Amino acid sequence: MTTTDNKPRTQLDRNDWIEGAIEVLAEQGVAGLRVEVLAKNFGVTKGSFYWHFKDRQDLLDAVLQFWKEGRLRDIEKQTTALPGKELEQIHHVIDVYSAVRNRKGISIELAVRDWARHDAAVNAIVEEVDTYRLETTHALFVKLGLSDDEARARSILVFAYVFGHSLMAYDRDNPKVPEFKRWIAERITGR
Repeated sequence: MTTTDNKPRTQLDRNDWIEGAIEVLAEQGVAGLRVEVLAKNFGVTKGSFYWHFKDRQDLLDAVLQFWKEGRLRDIEKQTTALPGKELEQIHHVIDVYSAVRNRKGISIELAVRDWARHDAAVNAIVEEVDTYRLETTHALFVKLGLSDDEARARSILVFAYVFGHSLMAYDRDNPKVPEFKRWIAERITGR
C-alpha cells in the first residue's frame, strides 16, 4: 500500500509508536501526545495506531512503562559496584549524571516530571524510580561504612546535585568546571 505521494507506507510496530510518542512528549509534553499528531508524524492513518493500542491511555501507559524500565535499567547499570569499589562507583554516578547530557534525555525527564505534577499515577511511577535511585546510592554509602541516616542524606545530596546541575544554564566550557565537579563530588562523598 502506498500513500498519495507514492511513497511506501511505513510499517510500524508498537515500539515505533512508543518511541515516536516519547519524541513528542520531550518536545510538547503530555498534552501534545495526540494520536492524530503521531499518525501525521509517521505519515500513516490513525487506524495503524489502533492496531497496536486500545486508545490514547493505552499508549500513555506504555510510554510511562518504557520510561520507568529504561530508568531502572540505567540506575542499576550506573550504581552496580564491585566489592571495595563503592566510592569509585559513587563518583562515577555523580560524573555520569552531571555530565553534559543528551538534551533530549533531559527534555524527556522534565516532561515526565511535569506530567507527574498533574497525574497521581504518573507521580507514583516517578516516586518509585526516585526511590530506587536513592536506595541504590544509599546502599553504596552504607557499604562505605556510613550510618543509615548519613547514607540517606548523602544519597539525596547526590541526586539534588546532579538534577540541579542538569537544569542549570552556565558556562560549561569554563576550564575549571571539571575541577569544581570533582570538588563537589568529594564534598558529597566525604572522601
